[in-house]
Amino acid sequence: MTVELEVAEGWLTVCELSALTPGRGVAALLPDGSQAAVFADRSGRTYAIGNRDPFTGAQVLSRGLLGRAQGRPFVASPLLKQRFDLESGRCLDDEEVAVRTYRVRTAATS
Repeated sequence: MTVELEVAEGWLTVCELSALTPGRGVAALLPDGSQAAVFADRSGRTYAIGNRDPFTGAQVLSRGLLGRAQGRPFVASPLLKQRFDLESGRCLDDEEVAVRTYRVRTAATS
């Protein structure tokens, strides 16, 4: 199984699903030069958000820790610890800040 993100050009294969460790992320370089942080939670669900921490400008969200707040999955930035909802991209600690989210799918390897 591969993990794919929807980008402007269509579906982009990022990695094998087996390359994702539940609870940890990986960074993916996208065709437009930006980066995505890709995660699998412990139930196997996959998520992708922008990798750039909007508070520091560093490309580090893929190194954050996953958690849940009020039933919502989030990643906490490894730098200043702000939490970003993995479904909406909204910062749970500052409602005026958000990161981009990407549609993710898994596909059978041919």
